[in-house]
Amino acid sequence: MGVIDVHNLSKSYGKVRALNGVSFSVERGELFGLIGPDGAGKTTLFRLLTTLINPDEGSATVDGCDIKRDYLAIRKRVGYMPGRFSLYPDLSVEENLQFFAALFGVTVEESYDLIAPIYKQIEPFRTRRAGKLSGGMKQKLALSCALIHRPSVLFLDEPTTGVDAVSRSEFWDMLAGLKERGITILVSTPYMDEASRCDRVALCNEGHILSIDTPTGIVQGFDKPLYGISAKNMFALLERARRVEGVEDCYPFGEKHHLVAAEGFDEKRFKAALADVEGLEIASAEPTIEDMFIKLMKR
Repeated sequence: MGVIDVHNLSKSYGKVRALNGVSFSVERGELFGLIGPDGAGKTTLFRLLTTLINPDEGSATVDGCDIKRDYLAIRKRVGYMPGRFSLYPDLSVEENLQFFAALFGVTVEESYDLIAPIYKQIEPFRTRRAGKLSGGMKQKLALSCALIHRPSVLFLDEPTTGVDAVSRSEFWDMLAGLKERGITILVSTPYMDEASRCDRVALCNEGHILSIDTPTGIVQGFDKPLYGISAKNMFALLERARRVEGVEDCYPFGEKHHLVAAEGFDEKRFKAALADVEGLEIASAEPTIEDMFIKLMKR
């Protein structure tokens, strides 16, 4: 039995099915990622597991406690950092931390060793109002408040959305440090590149889980030849490439397009078919989690 066990969990808002029969398990001390775009159902799942709402169907346990029956026990054992900054903007950094410590009946001093690697980065600004902090500093304060009562499980809903690349990297380094201390972490993100920092990931879309595996395992599931193509007119290239025989799929990917080759694809024949395309370049490419996500999404 995992620290988080989810069985056929479903939730609807009116006619919108936000979660549809989701099942998965997270082991103790694991850093588990939910990867998917807006509308995939990640926030609904977090709200269910932190007992903020009840499911329509299915069941789940967190640290051995049922999300419907044992909701008070769960709230004492978990830390939750929602996607939107939800601390008090008119309170200072220090006051927010003291407030959340008081809510859980602890003191900042009791938990300082756990939050110190994070809090020390914003401690010089402890008298500044939380609403005046930068995005990265708000993120660190919110994480400190979520950890103040020493939770066994940490839920982080898109914690790096809206912050700069350096702050994103620093945040994942902090999560690695918390994992080493035995805290189980469930984190969601729309950024496919962050999946590699997780032990395992679940690819989510429209209320369904498409695949669960290690980041390496998911990439290895991409079983088609992949090419990166580019030309002077990228939009025209996309339209033309999709019509060439042997091309299964073609989609924008950074500065290039990724072309998925079907059986019978021939690179020379492809170049010949697009001989009039100015600046055409084609080369083999290594698949990524994003390529696998696109493949699964189009099934």
